[in-house]
Amino acid sequence: MIKQDIYEKELVKLNEIFRDVEEPKRCLVEGLIQDAAFLFAENQVLKEAISKTGMIKVHPQHPDIQKPIETAKQYLKNINSYSVVIKTLNGVLSKNILDLDDGLSEFE
Repeated sequence: MIKQDIYEKELVKLNEIFRDVEEPKRCLVEGLIQDAAFLFAENQVLKEAISKTGMIKVHPQHPDIQKPIETAKQYLKNINSYSVVIKTLNGVLSKNILDLDDGLSEFE
């Protein structure tokens, strides 16, 4: 699957998850949703490359000499950024659920 297809599929999935979030909140996190989809797509491409090369290059004559691959370094940076974005988005979802629950408890 090509990166653009992965991005679009992930964007649709995330927008579906945020479908019931209040419009102002959804507008506020729209950029984060796009960033999450972008990072997800980028990481899929990087993971594919890493699966072929591995994360560490080992010197053939001296196995104790090792060097991290740039792709692996970028993948790890992206994963950290992605997890922060997802955690932030999850916080918005959790807050939205709590807000909905608070409104319903008044009628019980």
